[in-house]
Amino acid sequence: MTRPSYAQALARSDALARLALFDPHVVGTPPLGIDLPASDIDIVCEAPDLPAFAAHLRAAFCDEADFALHERPDLDAVIASFTAHGWPFEIFGQNRPIARQDGWRHFQIEERLLRIGGTRLRAAIVDLRHSGLKTEPAFASLLGLAGDPYAALLELDSESDACLRDRLAAINLADAQE
Repeated sequence: MTRPSYAQALARSDALARLALFDPHVVGTPPLGIDLPASDIDIVCEAPDLPAFAAHLRAAFCDEADFALHERPDLDAVIASFTAHGWPFEIFGQNRPIARQDGWRHFQIEERLLRIGGTRLRAAIVDLRHSGLKTEPAFASLLGLAGDPYAALLELDSESDACLRDRLAAINLADAQE
């Protein structure tokens, strides 16, 4: 049996409605079109009261298969994971607005790069992911970014689309239509 699309699994799980109080946003590889068979559905949330968020997660998702809840004091975050409708889910709640969360910022820059780089960049990223690299290290590797790939990718957030296009063109990965 093949699993449904991530959008179908997301709709069937009703996860976004169950998380509506926490400004949920779907991030990660499925909405970017660079997911692999083992990819999960990632949702980031704003959770100013982490104990209340953890209690909400328990009440909303504890009956889902493989449910687990983890506190991450180092990130001021709570993370829930479970499996539903053939997909692993990970819900990340942090005590800061979505726009300031690294997961959302990574998603935004990756989305911009993929829009500018088109099918060639997408194929190159998927190839690197198939070879075992995680998403951010795959982007950093292709772009020749030094140091911590997660931090290096965040530094691209302030670059204009024209600068990103030039970066991709320098490595022959800019979409020819741009």
